[in-house]
Amino acid sequence: MENKEQKIYRIARLAEPVTINAVWDKEPWNNISALSLEHHMGDQPEHRPKVQAKAAYDDAALYVIFRVEDQYVRCIMENYQDPVSKDSAVEFFFTPGEDLSKGYFNLETNCGGTALFKFQKEARKDQVKIPEATFEKIDLAHSLPRIVDPEIQEEVTWTIEYRIPYDILTPYYGELARPAPGVEWRANFYKIASDGSHPHYLTWAFVDYPEPRFHLPEFFGVLEFE
Repeated sequence: MENKEQKIYRIARLAEPVTINAVWDKEPWNNISALSLEHHMGDQPEHRPKVQAKAAYDDAALYVIFRVEDQYVRCIMENYQDPVSKDSAVEFFFTPGEDLSKGYFNLETNCGGTALFKFQKEARKDQVKIPEATFEKIDLAHSLPRIVDPEIQEEVTWTIEYRIPYDILTPYYGELARPAPGVEWRANFYKIASDGSHPHYLTWAFVDYPEPRFHLPEFFGVLEFE
């Protein structure tokens, strides 16, 4: 039976910036605890990858890394703002504060590093596409090639890592809750492959909805900055 209690992940403060290179086993990540995506939406998936993520922060940015122990991996989307959720992809939905009414961001990245980045005040309504020039201020690295086609059918582990500067968020969200000890944000982490040969919809925080739908911020978990 799934544990539906609200998820809380405590985000460590960094002493120095992380080198963004999609390497999971390195400092300082080795000393930072990981969260796991233990829930799914829709039917029980035939293929259920093991997905972990970590986050950390400093005065200028939030750092996120995903590690996916996967199979049946494919990605063909290659342009910014393409629907990467059709590919083998990971997603980070977040509100930089506690007030969900101010809106949330969705940063979606396929295993080849192609991304979609949007902001909305309400779920999927009047979505603002973050300009590519703004997105390029996010330092992002990926371990697999840009295009993976045909599908990798054997087991493969891949990683995505990025650094999100706070300053690129304020034009959309307004004054954000600057990360510091005791500050909280709301967020969820997802893994998806909606058009893959073995589709699945995995979540960190439990989403109480009868079919796959990630745009439900009311079910976001808590990011608690240390």
